[in-house]
Amino acid sequence: MILLSISDLIGRFHPILVHLPIGILLLGCLFQLISRYPKFSGLKPAIPLTYLLGFLGAVCSCISGYLLSQSGDYDAGLVDVHQWLGIGTAAFSLFSYLMIQKAVREMFLNVTAAVLLMLITLTGHYGGSLTHGSDYLTAALGDAPEKGASAIPPVVNVQQAMVYTHMVQPLLKNRCYSCHGAEKQKGKLRLDSREFMLKGGEEGKALIPGSPEESALIKRLLLPISNEDHMPPKEKPQLSAQELALLEWWIKEGADLNKKVQDLKQTEKIKPVLLSFQTGAKKEAGKVLEIPVKEVGKADAKVIADLKAAGVVVIPVTGNSNYLSVSFVTARPSLSSLTLLKSLNEQLIWLNLANTDLGDKGMEIIAGFKNLVRINLTQTQITDQGLVQLKSINTLQYLNLTGTKITGKGLLALKGLKEIQQIYLYQSAVNKQDEQRLKKEFPKAILDFGGYQVPTTAKDTTEVKPAAAS
Repeated sequence: MILLSISDLIGRFHPILVHLPIGILLLGCLFQLISRYPKFSGLKPAIPLTYLLGFLGAVCSCISGYLLSQSGDYDAGLVDVHQWLGIGTAAFSLFSYLMIQKAVREMFLNVTAAVLLMLITLTGHYGGSLTHGSDYLTAALGDAPEKGASAIPPVVNVQQAMVYTHMVQPLLKNRCYSCHGAEKQKGKLRLDSREFMLKGGEEGKALIPGSPEESALIKRLLLPISNEDHMPPKEKPQLSAQELALLEWWIKEGADLNKKVQDLKQTEKIKPVLLSFQTGAKKEAGKVLEIPVKEVGKADAKVIADLKAAGVVVIPVTGNSNYLSVSFVTARPSLSSLTLLKSLNEQLIWLNLANTDLGDKGMEIIAGFKNLVRINLTQTQITDQGLVQLKSINTLQYLNLTGTKITGKGLLALKGLKEIQQIYLYQSAVNKQDEQRLKKEFPKAILDFGGYQVPTTAKDTTEVKPAAAS
């Protein structure tokens, strides 16, 4: 066991050791090729030593590289090519040294320098392919995605899209395959097929259909980014809140490979997330319910405990964030409990007060929560006088006023909120005459007035006729 640990440790030095002989041998090749000019002839005495040092460094790199390859984290085919090219480079650098010692013709030495240069280039290319993927160089020639762009290409009609083929697979390919694909398997884990995900790696099954909370894939994504087990590594592009929500939803619904979006159960929470991947809707829904980029410290544990004791549900919005979601679904929002929330002012971004007796008095306290992104006021007692208190919350993106006494005039008081993206007004006091005015004043927001009529299709009903008399 100790010997295995030592060999593994030495193998991990390969990325460090490999650059030393590359630099030395490249310098030797350069000296050889330019020393034929009188101006640089003084470099000739340094060439043999350069090749010799490069050879010794290449040998150390080959040994450490071989030990690293025994981890099984890399594609065996690419490893073999890279390994033999590395051995060839080391051998040819020794050959070049011996040829200089025998004082062969200058032209022959120039040819050996050119061949050595080619070997170094090819070896480095295959080494880079092992680390970054075989398309690492060619990818730069294609259409590179913008920094921060979604890993999922926009789809024309999200409801008709194949969940895995058009959304999940591109996401995994762009965020995970470089370390867990066909060419490299860190931790013995591959994510490029459902079978490999079910098999898992050293940390257990990456995918457990129906249970995202038990799937190692989701567990690692939800770890704090400062945690060394968090995936992707903090220096690589991270999944957005929408992308993470998509993965969790797909796994919860069974992780099927052959179903369309419309075939899976969709909650009110996932609908705007799915819409954000649709062509044309991306600009409107692309930032729905985003978690603020700025990090905050942990909330006061005693305050959270007191709120929970009062029946208030307080949970992190995601597993790797200090931002909080607070729901009064099992508690009455008394003035004392709302006042207690003031201590969570920095962390509180989602607030659910639906189906409570909250009135305008409580809205005065809520107006002080300056980081709120989402607030649900469905079936509460608030009026236009209380709603106007929200106009100072510039971070607000989602507002649910279903079943309230809010009028169109009251809602217009919030038109200065630049981040607002969704407003639900079904069964509120907003009348038909207000709808067009509101759409004009909130051009970037999705306004949902409800009152849908679902058309009946031939598949929805079956006509039964009595059998014909015989």
